[in-house]
Amino acid sequence: MSASPRIAFLIGGVQKAGTTALCEALRLHPRLRLPVAKEAHVFDAPDYDDAATPEQIDRRFEPLFAQPFRDGILHGDATPVTLFHPLALARVRRYNPAMRWVIVLRDPAARARSQHAMEHARGDERWPFWAAVLAEPLRLWRAGADWSERSAWRHHSYLARGRYLPQLRRLYAMFPAAQILLLAHAEWRDHPAATLQRVYRHLQLEAPVRLPQRSAVPVGRYGDSRALMALLRPWSAWQRLRVRRRFGIDPR
Repeated sequence: MSASPRIAFLIGGVQKAGTTALCEALRLHPRLRLPVAKEAHVFDAPDYDDAATPEQIDRRFEPLFAQPFRDGILHGDATPVTLFHPLALARVRRYNPAMRWVIVLRDPAARARSQHAMEHARGDERWPFWAAVLAEPLRLWRAGADWSERSAWRHHSYLARGRYLPQLRRLYAMFPAAQILLLAHAEWRDHPAATLQRVYRHLQLEAPVRLPQRSAVPVGRYGDSRALMALLRPWSAWQRLRVRRRFGIDPR
């Protein structure tokens, strides 16, 4: 294999912000390739070898694609936990300092509620949303530095993932701003064609003659959590304000 590193861009977050719909739209570009299962989970894998070379990491990625790596194609990954993982950013930096990032941000409270609904549907969450939020600090404290597949950091980090400012600060400390594209969930939901054009430009690709029809970007309405969502609104507004002041984008 030549031309390592092969992975040139990451849809690195955030979970439940429309990254699946974005991934499906990007797949239709003739020069873009993403893993068959969307999320490769290479940089956050429990057995990741921090001494691995770019060539070794490429060999781990390649079987996850429908076709072998080849020149002239832009290969990427869409694992939303990458932005949140405390070690993944450093691993990506060592692997490919020129990595381009696409980050989609969503209102933190809405994102948290959507994650809870997903975890509950999967059978990974047995508690109602209000109880899960109350238990979150203890769950994460007990998990410590555990990033195994069953870790609470993966499945029960409802509010922690919505504290975007420290995550973005880490990202911008390791990668130049020119390599990072921040998008708002509402922007992608309401203006898909214009958003796709921005992503193509960021990835230094020409847009196809005919833009792909996007998949539905999930919104989610959860009537059983109205009271808690009202209580979370000030916290969510504060998180959004902090990001808007520092990075000029409103996660909504």
